[in-house]
Amino acid sequence: MTRAWIANLCLLLVAFVWGSTFIIVQKAVQTLPPLAFNAVRFLGATLLFVIIMMMMYRRRKYNWSRKLLLHGSLLGCWLFGAYALQTIGLLHTTTTNTGFITGISVVLVPFAMLLFMRQHLSWSTWAAAVIAFIGLYLLTFNGGVLTFNKGDLLVFFCAICFALQIALTGKYAPVYDTLPLVIVQLGTVGVLSAVFSLLTESLGSPAELWTSLTNSDVLVALAVSIGLSTAFAFWAQTWSQRYTSATRVAIIYATEPVFAAITGVTFANETLGIWAIVGCALIFGGMILVEIRWKTKKSTLSA
Repeated sequence: MTRAWIANLCLLLVAFVWGSTFIIVQKAVQTLPPLAFNAVRFLGATLLFVIIMMMMYRRRKYNWSRKLLLHGSLLGCWLFGAYALQTIGLLHTTTTNTGFITGISVVLVPFAMLLFMRQHLSWSTWAAAVIAFIGLYLLTFNGGVLTFNKGDLLVFFCAICFALQIALTGKYAPVYDTLPLVIVQLGTVGVLSAVFSLLTESLGSPAELWTSLTNSDVLVALAVSIGLSTAFAFWAQTWSQRYTSATRVAIIYATEPVFAAITGVTFANETLGIWAIVGCALIFGGMILVEIRWKTKKSTLSA
């Protein structure tokens, strides 16, 4: 099995983790404000990686250059912007609209690749992105109609931030060691989340904040989020983008709501309509299409 296939499987596992843990996190942020939750989540993941580095990689010397700190912080800023805008947007729009509009990053990533890396993508890559996008729409709205409101614009900017984070990770991941780049990125998100949480969220007294932090739902969500959906997920993304394209990442990540829907059906007694099932099939179809090597008269096009 090639490293590219291993990378794609890692990314699919990340999408599965995010989709299957969505219900857990959604329940936790009803007790602990979202930005405060993200601050603990990302700072906890950063600390975890620092401990791993100290225990397992003591003999290896990493190059903590200014460029690494700059580029890692840039990735962290875009990632923080995505999470923050999504959180604020949710105050003014529905979770359905949020899920779909965030998924617009599937078709934004190819444009970002053209902008930052001058990478010309094959027709099959563009087609796969569009097919996955259509599938995302059908899955989200089950054949219904999207109605816009004022929060949707914020979520659209969230999708832009996610697209830029994925595209720039594709640019920087092959240049730097994975672990330091991830530590700087996650640490940046954690610090910014903490600052903006203190400025914008009502955290209550220290005793009330401690009560929220030690709530059983919050503790379970943090345990899952710090280790799996943050530390592992962003390490896997950064490592995988050394061997696969940013467009593939976006298309694979489009399966997140598919796994979320499966989790909802399995554990929350939700049901999927026929259009939602068709949408799931289209998303997986887009994944398959982007992996096929199409030959032209001149050469073989690849993503």
